[in-house]
Amino acid sequence: MATPVQRVIILGAAGRDFHDFNVYWRQRPDVAVVAFTAAQIPDIDGRVYPAALAGPRYPQGIPIHAEEELSALIRRYDADLVALAYSDLPYEAVMQKVALIKAAGAAFTILGHRQTTLRSVRPVIAVCAARTGCGKSQTTRAVTRILTAAGCRVAVVRHPMPYGDLAAQACQRFADFADLDRHQCTIEEREEYEPHLAAGTVVFAGVDYARILAAAEAEADVILWDGGNNDTAFYDADLYITVLDPLRPGHERRYYPGETNLYLADVLVLNKLDSASPADVTIVRANITACNPRATVIDARSPVQLDHPEIVRGARVLVVEDGPTLTHGEMQIGAGYVAAQRAGAREIVDPRPYAIGSLRSTFERYPHVQKVLPAMGYGTDQIRDLAATIAAVPCDAVVIGTPIDLGRLMRIAQPVTRATYELEECRAGQLQEAVEQVLATTLRSG
Repeated sequence: MATPVQRVIILGAAGRDFHDFNVYWRQRPDVAVVAFTAAQIPDIDGRVYPAALAGPRYPQGIPIHAEEELSALIRRYDADLVALAYSDLPYEAVMQKVALIKAAGAAFTILGHRQTTLRSVRPVIAVCAARTGCGKSQTTRAVTRILTAAGCRVAVVRHPMPYGDLAAQACQRFADFADLDRHQCTIEEREEYEPHLAAGTVVFAGVDYARILAAAEAEADVILWDGGNNDTAFYDADLYITVLDPLRPGHERRYYPGETNLYLADVLVLNKLDSASPADVTIVRANITACNPRATVIDARSPVQLDHPEIVRGARVLVVEDGPTLTHGEMQIGAGYVAAQRAGAREIVDPRPYAIGSLRSTFERYPHVQKVLPAMGYGTDQIRDLAATIAAVPCDAVVIGTPIDLGRLMRIAQPVTRATYELEECRAGQLQEAVEQVLATTLRSG
């Protein structure tokens, strides 16, 4: 008697959803994945997960629909099960999705951490977070410096951001800035890759993370997982680092799957102590004690510096910040705004009246963003809208708080200064001690 086939829809955002399919759902003969849905990222829906990646059981590929169609999709495809596979969602939003799914007649699941992680033959260090914008990037860079100083060849594997041709993006390697242009990277991708490339570190990313892992292992002694949003690591980590943000106290226990990262951590980096209030820090420390008292806690700051603070002093300033941190990360401001204020800006100009094209839609969708301009750039149209908006704002100078050099992508007529930030431990050497301890264990056993 033939095994009944379970019809599955995967809720995603062009990243974790494809990974979960590749490592878990694709090889199950009792499952037919009938659709992906897409959220958070514009212009992902309406495409197809290609047959070249989906495998021989899916010769037509798998359609990708907007998540707003979910209830109708469950009925259209007669879906039995819906699997959530994207990150940075408040728990209330997760349960609202569950309610809709149940009402439409399907069951709901979330795959476990062990079901979706791959094991490397190299030591793996993972840097994850409780929310988008906690400070993973500067933490990852700090770990890279420690590994390099120890004589290790490091490959950074970045959480997926495949917003273009999925088959062509299956396994990407970035060694210099020219590779960013060759792979037609969006602003969001450049924000994550450029700082590593500037430091001389090779970055891997894409869609097929088994293939990516094999490529990274071939040229590195240590794999460094650079997480996205507040997602869990795709690789089984020998050292699991989770970054917490006391500017959003309590979020470490209210957002999926950030609380999982809190539980999984060997090391918890309590970041931004130079900006957070003592009361908010106390809330986060209490949650650490409640959830993961075994973890090593590293107190840290992320001091912000401007490369040309003189153009800000007494000036009317436009601040451009990292897009995802402001949008689904729910921050009202970022490093650029803080730096502009500290540098003595006379006025930070509200960009909303001057927003053009897709930027107007961004402000409408995320009304909490008011004082700064999110550096949205998921495609050429959005990059063009961003450049036009910057040009339209009446200001004396532009502060770039996003990690990339926007001057590589657009001409900015106003004087520009960039805000940069690195992790600064309150007690120097704790992160190095944790890294060296795991290297001593893994490299010796390997």
